[in-house]
Formats: sequence, C-alpha cells, structure tokens
Amino acid sequence: MLRAVVATVLLILFLGAALLLPAGDLHWPMAWVFLVAYTAFAIVALLVLDPELIAERSRRPPDAKRSDVVMSSAFFVFLYPGTLVVCGLDRRFGWSPPIDAVAQWLALAVFLSGYGFSLWAMRCNRFFSTFLRIQRERGHQVIDSGPYAMVRHPGYAGAIVAHLAVPIALGSLWGLAPVVVGVALLVVRTAWEDRTLADELPGYRDYTLRVPWRLMPYVW
Repeated sequence: MLRAVVATVLLILFLGAALLLPAGDLHWPMAWVFLVAYTAFAIVALLVLDPELIAERSRRPPDAKRSDVVMSSAFFVFLYPGTLVVCGLDRRFGWSPPIDAVAQWLALAVFLSGYGFSLWAMRCNRFFSTFLRIQRERGHQVIDSGPYAMVRHPGYAGAIVAHLAVPIALGSLWGLAPVVVGVALLVVRTAWEDRTLADELPGYRDYTLRVPWRLMPYVW
C-alpha cells in the first residue's frame, strides 16, 4: 500500500506540473479544481479498492506483454501529460476561443461522472489490472455484475468520457487533439483485450453473448 500511496502522490505532482508549468499561471481556478477532483478520486480509490488489486496495479508483472506495455504507455502519455501540457500552453498563448464558464463546469461534471463510472468498475472487478494478462495466481474469473452487466469494458468507457471532457473543463479546444489520439489507442486496446480474454479466460466467450457491447450499449 505504501508503494501505491507514494506512486499516487508522485503522479499527482507530475500532472500538476504538466498542467501549470506550461500555462505559466498559478492563478488558474479551473486547473486547481481539476487537480483537486483528480486527487479526491485517487484518495477514494486507495480507500475502497481491494488491496490486492492496488498492489497489482502498482507494479509491472513479469508476464506483462511488451506490446501491451507499449500500448498502455502510449495512451497514458496522450490522455494525461500530453493533454495537460497542450491545455496549459493554450492557457498561456490563448489559442482557443473562450469557452463559456457554464460549459466548463458541465464538462467537469462529465469528467467526474466518467471517472466515477470507472471507479465503480474497479470496485466491482478485483482483476482490473493495469496490464493485460490472465491473473491465474489470483483466480482470475469473468466479472459480470455491476457495470459489467451493461458493457464489457466499463472502466475504459468511463475513462473515454472523462478524458474527452477534460479539455473543455480547462477551456481548451486544442486539448482535444491529444485526447482523440489517446482515445483511439484505448479503443484499439479494448478490441485487443477483448480478443485475448475470449481466447484465454474461461467463460469469457459466453459472457460476450450475454453482454454484446464493449464500450457503449447498442453502438459497439
């Protein structure tokens, strides 16, 4: 747990620097609101998630596939520091037209809802690993309760919605550019993970018949 706490603190400091240093402006209210909201989610996650899951997500397992590590690292860079750096630079140089404050607060609400949905998925699924692998040593099995009764990858679905809202909440249309790239990579990873689970996790093919939608009901 200590390792996870230290990693979380360092990540929050890193993301804060990625947002505020390019902006050159510490007096940016919505940036601080975003960072506080992200920190609150991180604290709640440490409090409510299975300690074994926290430990699993805090390390790179030796059997993690190199291709998945590369994919995971790529969409992390685009969705987190990449997006925040662009939003910060947009704040400094004023590339985007002004976004109405109401729209920014609504986008923040969407961000909170998306992250809340992802956290619900992690709470229900003790096998929600950072890297794609079958966790045989932990008795890996199909989870079909909670949000998994609606879509097969609710954690990704919530993350996609949340990250698409972040640039709007921060007042940056240009910030959508890295988000779109990161989301595209995440969608590719979702399809890849789905195939791997169908091939390697007992019961997953039957689960896909019960829950046919990967990310959005009646769409995909």
